[in-house]
Amino acid sequence: MRSSTLKAMTRTRDLKAGHFVFEFATPGIGHIIKQAGGEFVLVDSEHSGFGFETIKSLLQYFKAADLPAIVRVPSADYKDIARACDAGAEGVMLPMVGTAAQAERIVQSMKYTPRGGRGVIVRAALDDYTPGDTMAKLAAANARTTLFAQIETEEGVENAAEIAAVDGVDCLWVGHFDLSCSLGIPAQFGHPKFIAANQKVVDGAKAAGKSLGRLVPDAASGVALYRQGFDFIAYSADAWVLGDALAAALADIRGRI
Repeated sequence: MRSSTLKAMTRTRDLKAGHFVFEFATPGIGHIIKQAGGEFVLVDSEHSGFGFETIKSLLQYFKAADLPAIVRVPSADYKDIARACDAGAEGVMLPMVGTAAQAERIVQSMKYTPRGGRGVIVRAALDDYTPGDTMAKLAAANARTTLFAQIETEEGVENAAEIAAVDGVDCLWVGHFDLSCSLGIPAQFGHPKFIAANQKVVDGAKAAGKSLGRLVPDAASGVALYRQGFDFIAYSADAWVLGDALAAALADIRGRI
């Protein structure tokens, strides 16, 4: 049993600091993030090219490191959502959630009866291959699975409060790049339209008592967003951290010679 579950983490507004993984599907990656102080990891299968076999392996690496994992699936199709859960994903992130009705369909795909219509599999990755009472397992899975609804379109912003209010949605996650594009102001995060949209998502999550999350490029951004109400802060990504640190170190060596 993990020391802290994603579901429990979404029930507080304390800071949860984590990391984004889209490149390095290595056995040690979970332990590296954990030892660095990471409290959760967001694994991408929307843009990374990771297939489900890779995701399944990564989830075992994170489990070994006692690190709760969110999997961002490539679409809201049942097959993508259910397969991520079956592979052992504790949390699932859905891109471009636009309406409460869509959020409800996602919940239906994630949850077993009586809450949803997910197909049943037991004694597999999701329950650590353990025997036991089937109905107890389904109830435990329903209690464990955690939904992160990504708000990254103008439609999603307009419906943020209704999406957050859906039973089964645990966190609204602002996809800032895609949201800025949807608003017609690509990468202009200081633009009044973006600031207003971001605040509407914050207000919607707060009204429903749900968590808020975002990816940040630096520590200062993480602090500023936490003060706005974001409690899940994913700092940068695996390939970006390596690239930045390596570039800085090599430049420093060359500058000293």
